[in-house]
Formats: sequence, structure tokens, C-alpha cells
Amino acid sequence: MSDVLDGLTDLDKRIVVVLQSNGRASWRTVAEAVGASTATVARRGQQLLAEGVVRVAVVPVLAAGGPFSSFWARITCAAGRSMEVAEELVRHPAVRFCAVVAGEYDIVAEVVLRGSAATYPSMLVGLQDIAGIERWRSDYTLHVYKVSFDWGRQLYGEMFPRGGPSSAGSAEPADCSPQHFDDADRQILERLAVDGRETFQQIADGMGLNESSVRRRYERMRGNRCLDVLTLVQSAALGMGAETLVQVTVEPSRLDVVAKELATYPFVRYLALMLDENSLLCELITPSTEDLHAFMTGPLSQLDGVRGWSASMELVFLKRGFVETPWWRAQAGPS
Repeated sequence: MSDVLDGLTDLDKRIVVVLQSNGRASWRTVAEAVGASTATVARRGQQLLAEGVVRVAVVPVLAAGGPFSSFWARITCAAGRSMEVAEELVRHPAVRFCAVVAGEYDIVAEVVLRGSAATYPSMLVGLQDIAGIERWRSDYTLHVYKVSFDWGRQLYGEMFPRGGPSSAGSAEPADCSPQHFDDADRQILERLAVDGRETFQQIADGMGLNESSVRRRYERMRGNRCLDVLTLVQSAALGMGAETLVQVTVEPSRLDVVAKELATYPFVRYLALMLDENSLLCELITPSTEDLHAFMTGPLSQLDGVRGWSASMELVFLKRGFVETPWWRAQAGPS
């Protein structure tokens, strides 16, 4: 995989950035955005997808499954067991995000529960029993301020004029519920979770429906904010050298103000208020560790109300938005 990433051209990276903005954009639309021919863009884009550099998936928003609770787990593993533990976590349907990290912990994972948070202890029995786990610390997500799937646009901002398309997920609860779906809707989303660029005609042929019916259903779900289009890509594919999870401790009276200020930075992909220690969980994707250093010793340290932070560098992320990445096994090396 590293050889593939080393060979990416500027055109390849621009294609990826447009797909981050809209993973289902037609090759013609992508070509217009990057200033290349449709044939060239289609060929390169399809190759990037086939090689596992990029994966596009369409998934229901969290609210589509009804009430839910989200916990972030920080996990310490026995020596040499972190990838083994992470692989087990990835298989669990409640794990929405999973990354192997460097720092105080070995793995950081998000676990989403349906219904009341009171069901969390019973689920933990199964998760904490995974062989190789030595310590598990959980924190409850009180509020999500920002989710961004198109962090790469900071590299090519001129392609996206103000007010242009964006795949950034809304931090506000979606106006969606299980009642918005029927069996056909769920089948469409099951197919799009596997291949988010499958055409409406291909889906229709596989389900025995007509193309216009599938299209209308998709547009209705999108209009009701019932789905997210995820374009998963390694930060290294776009020349971004540092993915970091930062837990920022803040004066209680300044939590909301600090969160809203941090959310304005384009390299902040995810930002949430946690229950423990007056803290904000922040995922940063920066071009280099030097940029990370400049941000943490500059704007972050100077924000009124920030008391301090702890951080973990993401080494391999295996799952995001409930979708497994296609490259993590190659990154992990021989098992």
C-alpha cells in the first residue's frame, strides 16, 4: 500500500478530495472540479477504489436506528496484542470507530449503544473479555460539536467556493427515525454500505425495482438527513502526516466557547464534549507533526479556558462510521 500511496499524482489527490466532498459524485462532476477529462478521471478514480486507496460507503445516520448512547473507550493491551485486540473490536457491530494509537493507551474505540446507556455494562462483559485487553476506560459522549468527512479540502480550498458542496456531517441530531425506512430502503442502504458508488440502475437490477424508484428512495432518505456518505482515505494519501486524538481539559464555564472556536479549524475532523474531566475530545488531521506542534503550542494553548491536554497519535485506523477500512491489514503487516 505504501508503494501505491507514493505513486499518487496531484490529480489523484484532487480526485480524492472531491470524493470526500461527495462520494457519489459522477465522474463528469469530479472531472469538472479538478479540470481534467472525464475519461482520465474515471480511469484514475476507479483504480484508486480498486486498489483500496479510497472506500466510499453510504450509511444510516445514528438517529436512524432510534435512541442511542455513545461511549469512547481507551484500551491498554498486553505487549504485542494491540492489533489482535483491535481486529476483534472491528468485528463487533456496536464499534463505530477503532484506531491503534501511540501514547498512554494502545487503542481508542467508539462504542454506540441502542437505547439507554444503562445497557452499557452488559455489553462491556463481552468486549472487555477480549483476550489481550488489560485495562478499559470509558467516557460518555455528552454532545457532538463537529463531524467532518472532507478534511482534505484544506489542501485544495480553491476547488470549493464558499457555500459549495461538503460532506461534513451535521453535529445536530438528524431529523430521522426508524419510521423513515421500509424494507426496500434498508436493502438499498445495505448495498451502498458495501459499495457507496454503486449506481441506482445496478441497485435496481439487483432488487427487482426500477431505477427511478431507487433514486427517489435515496433522495428521500438524503432529504430527511437519514444517511451519511463516507469517503474513507488514509491521511497519508493526501500528504497529511499526522492524525491525532487530543483530549482537551477546559474550564467548565468556557467549554462551549472553546468548543465552538476549535470547530472553526478545518483540520479538526471530530469534536465532542465528554462527561469526564470537563474535557473535549478532538481529532486533528494536520499536514505534518510540525503543523500539529504549531497548533498546540499556539492557538490551542492560547485559548482562554484551556487548562491542558493529553494526546494519542493514530497509527492505524481500522474502522470509521461503522465501516472497516480496506487498507488496515496491509498497514499492520504480516499477522
